[in-house]
Amino acid sequence: MKKHLLGLSLALVAGSAMANEANLVKQLEKMGANNVKISESPLAGFKTAISDEGIVQISNDGRYVIHGQIFELKDGKATDITNRPLLANLDAIKNEMITYPAVNQKYVVNVFMDITCGYCQMLHKQIKEYNDLGITLRFLAFPRTGLNSQAAKQMEAIWQAKDRNKALDDAYNGVLPTNLKSADLVKRHYQLGLKFGINGTPNIITEKGEMIAGYVEPKELLKMLQD
Repeated sequence: MKKHLLGLSLALVAGSAMANEANLVKQLEKMGANNVKISESPLAGFKTAISDEGIVQISNDGRYVIHGQIFELKDGKATDITNRPLLANLDAIKNEMITYPAVNQKYVVNVFMDITCGYCQMLHKQIKEYNDLGITLRFLAFPRTGLNSQAAKQMEAIWQAKDRNKALDDAYNGVLPTNLKSADLVKRHYQLGLKFGINGTPNIITEKGEMIAGYVEPKELLKMLQD
């Protein structure tokens, strides 16, 4: 009897939580959010909501919404934890990334890039320097001019090539693909980039989910990762 009552109690709690999450989803959809997913938040009294438009924190009663960076203060250091809920999304498409591994790997960074971006080209030319410092680079496509652009179709061709690394190297050496492809795979990268709040390239996402906007030279990036 006690087990039955306990099971019933747990079911009621779970059902109440699901109903509340459904209400939060509806609230955010009214604000224009699409494909909303609710999860636990690091903020007491709030839930984390991930949608096509990005990440927000919404209060359990649906009354308050916070959009912006969240910093965790610990051991005298402030760490940006805003995008940590998206790390699983990154990991889910790691096999789609163009990876340049460091032999003695210490850190892994994910780089949203565009083949038409001058600073992305500068970063690409220094891959060996990053690798020599123990930094593995994983590239994702983020066409700045949108998914219908020529750059998006060229990057799709690069990501669909048998040897993706060579295709990307060739592109940065001026040998661009001529067999343009519809940006299907690139679309996944682009949409994930939007969730991170990316609107330009290059943008680096660390293993902790911190975002580093713009080009950072190898030694400076290593220093940032070590801090």
